[in-house]
Amino acid sequence: MRLALGIEYEGTDFLGWQRLSHGRTLQAALEDALGFVADQPVEAVAAGRTDAGVHAICQVVHFDAPVMRPLHGWLRGANTRLPHSMAVRWVREVSDDFHARYSARARRYRYRLLNREVRPALHARSMSWERLPLDAEAMHAAAQTLLGEHDFSAFRAAQCQARHPRRCVQRVAVSRCGDCVQIDIRANAFLHHMVRNIVGSLLPVGRGQRPPEWIAELLQGGDRRLAAPTAPAAGLTFIGPLYPPGFGLPDEATLDINTAAETP
Repeated sequence: MRLALGIEYEGTDFLGWQRLSHGRTLQAALEDALGFVADQPVEAVAAGRTDAGVHAICQVVHFDAPVMRPLHGWLRGANTRLPHSMAVRWVREVSDDFHARYSARARRYRYRLLNREVRPALHARSMSWERLPLDAEAMHAAAQTLLGEHDFSAFRAAQCQARHPRRCVQRVAVSRCGDCVQIDIRANAFLHHMVRNIVGSLLPVGRGQRPPEWIAELLQGGDRRLAAPTAPAAGLTFIGPLYPPGFGLPDEATLDINTAAETP
């Protein structure tokens, strides 16, 4: 029986999703918790391998249950063994052809910055900080250049292992609410550090140090060395992936039925 899980986590104290031979990772914590419920090893596959310090609202994971347990047993049992900064929010039985990574048709990230003179205290682990005033409207205008399918080499980490740099950005928006500047971006998939590199290059635009057209120049040039530094991990949250309606996942992980057929 294949099961899908929706997981939230605060990633500050982890070395990212992927299990490592050293250090604390989210995958290891989840697999250990599921293994406790199953009383044998369990291997979990995630929709996206978030980096160290990155958070998630609805990371989707699948695994093949080696034993029969009620769904609420997996939910409650795993949560009793997970660290407080990580929780399984829902469990669904899915068809054997469901794959948390390969079945996803879109992925969504959000980056939040506290834009004020004083650094954050209450949200120090979940928001980045920019002291200089930011023009969110200029950042939004610049970001629209990223829409569509492009070669995103200019925003790709040197250690990225993706087979090619082409990705399709479906939506991108920069908005402000009080002292918070928020960047939302949705794409079919992302390169390593792609969102944080995009945010890092939008910041000089927001500060007025670069014109909005600079983002288009970076995109077309494809040279990561000409772009701005990578934005800190603390501000980045994986909102979650989206799947075709046929898999029967909760609404937050399902494409709108009216647009699902149009999504690349």
